[in-house]
Order: sequence, then structure tokens, then C-alpha cells
Amino acid sequence: MAMVDEPLYPIAILIDELKNDDIQLRLNSIRRLSTIARALGEERTRKELIPFLSENNDDDDEVLLAMAEELGAFIPYVGGVEYSHVLLPPLETLCTVEETVVRDKAVESLCRIGSQMKESDLVDWFIPLLKRLGAGEWFTARVSACGLFHIAYPSAPDLLRAELRSVYNQLCHDDMPMVRRSAASNLGKFAATIEPVHLKTDIMTFFRDLTQDDQDSVRLLAVEGCAALGKLLESQDCVANILPVIVNFSQDKSWRVRYMVANQLYELCEAVGPEPTRSELVPAYVRLLRDNEAEVRIAASGKVTKFCKIVSPPLAIQHILPCVKELSMDSSQHVRAALASVIMGMAPILGKEATIEQLLPIFLALLKDEFPDVRLNIISKLDQVNQVIGIDLLSQSLLPAIVELAEDRHWRVRLAIIEYIPLLASQLGVEFFDDKLGALCMQWLGDQVFSIREAAANNLKRLAEEFGPEWAMQHIVPQVLEMISNSHYLHRMTILYAISLLASVMGPEVTCQTMLPVVINAARDRVPNIKFNVAKVLQSLILVVDPVVVEQTIRPCLVELSEDPDVDVRYFATQALQACDQVMSS
Repeated sequence: MAMVDEPLYPIAILIDELKNDDIQLRLNSIRRLSTIARALGEERTRKELIPFLSENNDDDDEVLLAMAEELGAFIPYVGGVEYSHVLLPPLETLCTVEETVVRDKAVESLCRIGSQMKESDLVDWFIPLLKRLGAGEWFTARVSACGLFHIAYPSAPDLLRAELRSVYNQLCHDDMPMVRRSAASNLGKFAATIEPVHLKTDIMTFFRDLTQDDQDSVRLLAVEGCAALGKLLESQDCVANILPVIVNFSQDKSWRVRYMVANQLYELCEAVGPEPTRSELVPAYVRLLRDNEAEVRIAASGKVTKFCKIVSPPLAIQHILPCVKELSMDSSQHVRAALASVIMGMAPILGKEATIEQLLPIFLALLKDEFPDVRLNIISKLDQVNQVIGIDLLSQSLLPAIVELAEDRHWRVRLAIIEYIPLLASQLGVEFFDDKLGALCMQWLGDQVFSIREAAANNLKRLAEEFGPEWAMQHIVPQVLEMISNSHYLHRMTILYAISLLASVMGPEVTCQTMLPVVINAARDRVPNIKFNVAKVLQSLILVVDPVVVEQTIRPCLVELSEDPDVDVRYFATQALQACDQVMSS
């Protein structure tokens, strides 16, 4: 018997706890099933525990969910794969319960067990279970059955295969929409196991029937089937059978179906290939971009760059760009935000001339959008445009808008600008940066929002790394050190944080001569938060400066702080002193 850490509960206590009124006790006992099974041994688990679980399943959904999950990994506890069929009865019952989450987990566990079973056992035990569920009186059993066909079918002999296809056909035409939905969502997995000859006949018949279902909830699940089946069919069959369905779906009377097409469009294009996409799907996509439902336009807008990659640039300029211009002025802010998140990716596809003439005006309009998320999405992708049009044109056209956004009233927009500054700096070069953006970087250190001040300090470090210590000594360090006398203690704390970041870039000499005296002086601040931050900064400087400086300057300051009246100051000073001792001893 395997060694276990948990106490080995006897079966009697399990049964008592499973019948207990307290749901937590019942749940705990179910989650201990593997421990109990090890205690009982394989034979008693098969003969006592599993039948008991099969009989006692009228319980709370949370307990049933835990049971469905546990049983999926139970093969080792019943004696291995040859006895795996004993696990099927309790899971079969769980496949018929009302709660969807429990049924889904039971189907998942059955698939897990079925994929390990021997072919003969699948035929003797698994397929009969599938047929019982498929013919179940309650729709819940029939819903669950749809998720098991792809496990059973490959192992079935020819006669049984024909029967399984017939059962699936019945499920595709079931009276209950929930069953047809399950058949539609599982059709792709089932189709992947079917022989090519039956794929073109039976499966395509099921598919066509589902695409013409009167319930939009069934049709929208059939959209996913388009992409899955398209990958299984040969290209000419795909164009003949799948393409007309996609075109019809793009004009479906239900917006939810059209939304699904817009959302899955790239996968659908891949399924039918580039030529049919250009001839048939471009008009369909244009319709979706101009749909009267905002949700459909949002989904279609988010795919505009991916779609442009498939079609040729002239086609994109002729058909897609006019729609993009319209969407940039859409009445829904969410449509504009979705467009802004991907539109920058169109620049490399369309090339320099089209980007300058057609896209730049749209970028500028979106940069000035009243909705912050739209502006944010444009800022975060500026580098894609820079690669196409060059920094000179970018700086002339977009930089004024960027400078304006640096003072945006929404802090997340300011944060996005800060995070983009180092990349912009490397592209603009040092002279242009000093002229246009240098003052902004200092301005952010005094922002009202902590995240902005923290990002501004990190930004200075990255700029110092980009342009070098000499540039930083001339343009960053003096301005930073001046701000230590700010009247607001939170801003003084930001400066201390900036010093701790810059020290590693500037090196020991500059740190000792210019920055360390400022930090030592800040130890006399009247605010305890400043003093314990001084202790933290000094601890970080120990590894930067020479040991002599540590002993002569840093240690005496920390000793003084370790005797401060404030408990937090004493704590951080003591921590720093311990770090001093460790560094000096090593």
C-alpha cells in the first residue's frame, strides 16, 4: 500500500460524512476519495466504494462537481485500465443531473477515462453508455452524450460506427435546442475522427441542418464548426460547402450569429484559403464592419489588421480603408477603442505612401478622441508606425499630440505615455529628446498619482541607460536632486526612489559625490516615512559604493536612524545595518 500523508479514514466514517447535513463535511469526504481508496485497496474500492458513490449521488451540486472531478483520475485506485469500466456508472448518472457544470465535468472525466480504455472495453462498456445517454429520457443525458462521440467512434467496428453516426444525426435534430446546441459545439471534435468518405456525406449533412436551425443559439455554435470542418476538408470541398455558409451567416438576421462570424473571421479565412477570401469574403467583411449592431462592429474592427494581411494591399486600400475611416468616427466609443488597438498594425501592411496619406489622419483623430481607452490603445502601438514612416514624419505629425497626452486628465493615459518614452527616446535621438520631451520627464516626478511618479522614476533610469551616464549627469541628476526640497513628503519619497534606481547606472563615483550626500541629509527629515525610505535607499547603495564609504558614511547614518523614536524607522535601519554586516563580512 502506498504511503500517504493524510490520515486513512475508514469507509464507515466516509459514509457517515457523506450523509452528514453539513455540506462542508460531505465535500471534504469526497475530496478524500483517493486517500480512502488507497486505504480500502483496489478490490474493496471496486466492490464497495464505487457502488456506494453510484447510489448516493442525490446531493448538493458542489459535492457532485467534486465527485465528477475525483473520479476522472481514479483508474489507478480501482486496479488499473482493465477495471476502468467500473468508474462509468457513477459518471453516467452525473451526466444526467440538471447542473451544467457538473455534467460538463462528468463528460470531461468520461473522456479522460475513455481515452485510456482498451478498444474491447470501449465497445463493451463505453459505447453502450453513450447509446443510453443518447436515447435518454431527459435532455440533460442527450446533451452530455454529444461530448463523448469523438472518444468512442475510432474504436467502434463498422456496424457500430454507422449506428453512432445515426445517433448523432438524431441529436442534431433533437426537439430540445440545448441538445442541438451541444451537437453543434461538439461537431468539430466528432468530425476529426470520421473517415473522409462519411465526412463529405453524413457530417456535412448534419452541419447544413445545424446552420439552418431556427434557433440562433444553435446557428452561432455552428459558426465555430465552419472553421473546424474547413481544416478537415480539401480546398475545393471547403469552397463548395463552407464558403456559402459563412457568407449567409454574415447576413444572418440574428446579430449574435453575425458577431460570431466577425469574431471567428480570421480562422474562417484560413479555412477557405486566400483566393476565395479575396473574392467572396471581402464583401462579407465590409458588411460586418458597417453592421448596424455595435457589438458586431467591435468584433469586426478588432480583426481589421489580421484580415488585411490575408488580402492584397490594393484590395485593403480600396475596400477596407473607407470602412476604417468611418469606424474611427463611430458613435460607439468601444468600436473606436477596438479599432485603435489594432489599426497601427495596418501601417506595415499598407506601406509608407498609403500610411502617410490614409492612415496618419485617422491616427491623429484617434489620438484626440474623448474616450481615454482609444487614446491609450493608439499610444501603446506607435512603434509599428515609426518603422514604416520614419521618425521625422512621426515627430512632425504625432509628437504634438503625444506632448498633449502627457498632461491628459486620465492617469492611465499619462502612464502609457511614460512607458513609451524610452522607446521614443531611442528612436528620436538625444538632441530631439532634450528639446521636446526632457521637461516632461521631470514634470511627471511631481504627479498626483503614485503610479505615475513611480513610472517616471523608472523612466529616468531607462533613459540614463539609453543615453549614458554623462548625459544623465548633465540632464537628469541635477534636476532630480533639486526636487528633494519639495514641500510635499510624497514627492521627496519619489526622489529617494529615483536616486536608488539611478545609482546603479551612474556608478560609485557619481553616487558618492552627488547623490549620497542628499540621501544622508534626508535622514534628518521630520517625516518618519522619509527616514525609513532613507534606510531602504542606503541599503540599496551598499552594493554600489566602496566599502570605505559604507563604513565611514552609510553605517553612522544607519546607526543614528536605528535609535529613532519611530518603530518603522528603527526596523528598516536595523535591516540595512544587517545587510551592511553581511556585505562587509563577505
